[in-house]
Amino acid sequence: MDQVDKQIIEELSRNSRITMKQLGEKVHLTGQAASARVARLEDQGIIEGYTIRVNQEKVGYTVHAFISIFTQNTYHQPYLSFLKTQELFVIHNYKISGDSCYLLECQFPSNAVLDQFLVELNRYVNYKLSIVINK
Repeated sequence: MDQVDKQIIEELSRNSRITMKQLGEKVHLTGQAASARVARLEDQGIIEGYTIRVNQEKVGYTVHAFISIFTQNTYHQPYLSFLKTQELFVIHNYKISGDSCYLLECQFPSNAVLDQFLVELNRYVNYKLSIVINK
């Protein structure tokens, strides 16, 4: 991976919908050459996919929370299985070091839905909740 590849990744990180012609202009290549490099980066697994950013408030998710997860034993599968049923709310489940075992990032349409989620979550683990006040 050379400097041009790094520039391509940086430009695609800013705007993954950019045309190959525009991308090429930004990194001083032809559109065809930029497209070939992007395809190579995809084939090598360096670029794994493309995403969009969604305004969560505009689609109805107004409560953003970080939940520190404390497991009661070393068998985490019941907790992990529960999370698979909650994909609508779970953004990321990070396995971490430190005081807790996981850091769960979630979004909810209301405090009532968050409360219901926490009641169910508490069947599997203990937790500490932090709600985002401002981004």
